[in-house]
Formats: sequence, structure tokens, C-alpha cells
Amino acid sequence: YNISEPYTTREARIHVRHIRDLIRSLDMSDAVNGTDGASLSYLASMTLGDRKKNADKTLECSPPDYVLPGYKERPLIPLLPVMKDPVLALKSLAISPFNPPPGHRKLKGDILYLTVDTREGRRYHITCCTKGFYVNATTEAGFRPTPSPSHRAVHHSLLDLLSSISISFKRAMALILKRRSEKHIFERLPTPYQVNSWIAPVFEQTEDGIRAEDCTQPHKIGLEDHIPGQIRDWNEELQTTHELPRETLGERLIRERAIFKIHSDFVSAAIKVNVSMAVVDGNVVAINPADEPRTHMYIWNNIFFSLGFDVKDHYKDLGGDAAAHAATSNDLQGVRAYAQLDNPKLFTLGMVIIDYKGFRVTAQSIIPGILEREQEQSVIYGSVDFGKTVVSSEEYHDLLSKPAEQLKILPHEVHSGKDDGKIIKLCSSFETKGIVGNDSRHYILDLLRTFPPDVNYLEDAEVTDICKANGYPRVFPHKLASLRQELIEAFVEFRFFRSTFLIFYILRIIHST
Repeated sequence: YNISEPYTTREARIHVRHIRDLIRSLDMSDAVNGTDGASLSYLASMTLGDRKKNADKTLECSPPDYVLPGYKERPLIPLLPVMKDPVLALKSLAISPFNPPPGHRKLKGDILYLTVDTREGRRYHITCCTKGFYVNATTEAGFRPTPSPSHRAVHHSLLDLLSSISISFKRAMALILKRRSEKHIFERLPTPYQVNSWIAPVFEQTEDGIRAEDCTQPHKIGLEDHIPGQIRDWNEELQTTHELPRETLGERLIRERAIFKIHSDFVSAAIKVNVSMAVVDGNVVAINPADEPRTHMYIWNNIFFSLGFDVKDHYKDLGGDAAAHAATSNDLQGVRAYAQLDNPKLFTLGMVIIDYKGFRVTAQSIIPGILEREQEQSVIYGSVDFGKTVVSSEEYHDLLSKPAEQLKILPHEVHSGKDDGKIIKLCSSFETKGIVGNDSRHYILDLLRTFPPDVNYLEDAEVTDICKANGYPRVFPHKLASLRQELIEAFVEFRFFRSTFLIFYILRIIHST
């Protein structure tokens, strides 16, 4: 038999949101708008297609007119999955403005008040207490939290209560559950990676009090219902999963699953509840509010946010803001490359790039102790003044030697820039910084020069005659165009096979003579 446990405030709010999500499970507007990590699904359109009622009819397989040459206007609607009209179960489900319960009602078990507008045109005020949900006697005239004379029953599930007071809701929920069960299992599960569509239809805005509560309170981190009273230490979680054992197959599977989970959570947290949008719109207070707005930096939910501008004229000769915008993409590619090497003693930061309203927001995890020290004291490898002075350490040189070999980076020597005239050997660009955090881990960051530049987009660069014949080098807004890692690996593989074939050919000639 089932035992109905008493509700708490946290459990009540989770239950209400679950019912709300269930009611809206057939509504595509959340997927189109990217709400709560939702994404559009093309699975049904690709696997099922349009089912014909009469299988004997001849199928029409000719392409539609709009994909044929010469068609003037290309419609965008066919690029979206087929959308059925949503089933309306309720007109509105919202948190009541009578919240929170007064003290004398809390002593009697009241937790939360809701307002519900049914399709029959009636408004009900619902009380959530420790035992469940019931309709109270509150009206537009005043607050009366006692049970309604016409609906005295207490239901442990809000779904059961709504079904008992509204016949249209009961019928609509039966249809929603039926359509939901007909969906493929992959469509019902949340996707680990959100896919944002570049086109979106315009939906009619419907009344949704819970959505309004989420979107009009930018101070919320979006995880209060799950971890009340605390926020996650993203950097510690990222690095702890990186350090998990990987000797056996089982250990590697557990480790990869944990890495995938924490990275998905970190990306979700960086864009959760419009945090990145709030940064752009100015709804989050900067840690340097007295400085110029383009130089503002933010810390929210243990994540460091910065804007993609050339704030210190570091990229002045490379393209200014355009170069700063590209540098974040190059940095992300470098972080990905070093993370894939899976060096157990070398750590990278969690990093997310969000483009919104023409702004580029970079979200990063925070190195322990980095905010407590000056940058000059923290960096023991690389340069903090854009190459004027460079420092290094034997420990970092040993750590980066093998990754440099794997990434095809040639070790090189540079002047320290100090009065001692010391020559320093680096296994990376001078922009790459090495920092030892308070957790004694060795971090590397600023990896924008991990891969070589694409000389075809560097003005006045020397290129081959074939490139010149094709109009290269071309003028580009910035000078940070770099080659992709896949191209470098393909080039190395091609040269290896070519040299192997040449050696084999020479040996064959020698043996034939």
C-alpha cells in the first residue's frame, strides 16, 4: 500500500511545477524559446513522417515546389517539426498573491496558496497544507483560508483535486497523457545538450504565473528548490570528476558519466533563469561597478562572467573588439583540446560562451584563491602584461611537455623581459598562464594561441602562388583566425603517410637494382 508523506514547502513547490510541466508537455513554445534547457525534437518527423490512413493509395514522392530551382520565396516553416495545436487543460495556474501564509495558518499546516482558472470560467483558490491540497473559501472579496463548503475533500495530489473540480481538465489531461504516451521515449526525456533553433515561430503569449515568477526575479539562481540554502562549487566538482580513477573499464565509464553530468549542469547553470541575459541587461551587480560598463565583471552562482570586449587594448593591433570576440572562441577550443588529453595533473577551467543581443558573455569556473591575490602573484607560468615580461617554472614545463607534443606545439625560447636577460623555455604561447590554486592544483588558462594562425587571413602574409591566385591573403576584421585542430591532425597524418610511401618507394627501387 502507498503511504502519503506530509508535504514541505520544497516538496509542494516541486509538485506544483511538475503538474505545470505535465500540463504543458505538448506545448512547443518552451522548446522554441529554449526554456529550462528544452529543445525542438525532429525525431517524429524523421522516423514516422505522415502516416497515411489508406496504405493502398499511391504515395506522392515528388519534392515540394519550394525546394525546386527558380522558386522565389523559400518558406521557413518546413524547417520546424510538425506542431499540433496544444491541448488547453487550464486557463491559468499561478502562485496566489496571498502568499506567504500568516503565522496562525502556518501553525495549522498551511504551506502554499494557489489560484486556478478553469476552462469553465471559474476561479478556485487552493491551499497546500502538509496533508495535501484542498479548495479554500477565498474569493475576490477577501481572504478566507478555511476549506470551501462545496469542496471539502483533501487530495494528496494536485492533479486529483483539479480533476474533481473541473470536468474539462479531467478530459484534457486524459488526452494529454494519451498523446504523451504516443511520443517516442527519446522525445519525452530531457536532452543532455540544448540545441537552440535559429528560427522560431511567434506564439501567442498565454497567462502563466509560474513562468512570470521565474522570469521577473533575476536574483534567483534557479536551483533553490533542489539545493536550498547553498550553491554549488562548480570548480571543485569539475576537478574532482577529472581526478576520478580511470584504470578499469568500469572506472572509466563511471568517470565519463560523471564528467558528462557535471559539464551539462555547468552549461545549464550558466544560462539558467536568464543569468547571461541578466548580465547583458544589467540586472546583476558587477564586482567593479565604478569602472566602464564594457569592463564589468560579474560573479553569480560561483560562476565568473565577463564580456567579450578589448578592455585593456591588448587586442588593439589585432583587431580590437573583433579580436577579443574571436579570442574567446579560440580559448574555448584550446580548453577543449587540453581537456581531451586527459592529463591527470593538469587542470582546465569550466568554460561556456553565450551570445545574446550582439554581446558575447564568457562564463568560467573560479580557481580557488584567485580573487584573494593579485594576478602577478598568482601566475607562475606565462605573462600577465601581454608579453613584456614572461615567467616559467620547471614544474609547469614538465607538465606541458607531453601535451605540447600531442598537440604538435614546438617548444621555443623567449626572453624573460627582465633586467637579468634570462632565456625562458616555453611549451605554449606566452599568453597561456599557469596558476597554482589554493587547492594545490595546477591550472592553465588563456589558451587562445593553442593552434597556429591561418595565414590566409593575415594581411601582408606570405602565401603560396595557388593561394594568391584564389585571392589570398584576404582582409579580415581581426588577426586571430586560427586553424582547426582537425585540420592539423589531418595534415600530420597526410605527411606521415606520404613520407612512409616515399621511403617504401625508395627501398623498392634499391632492392630492384
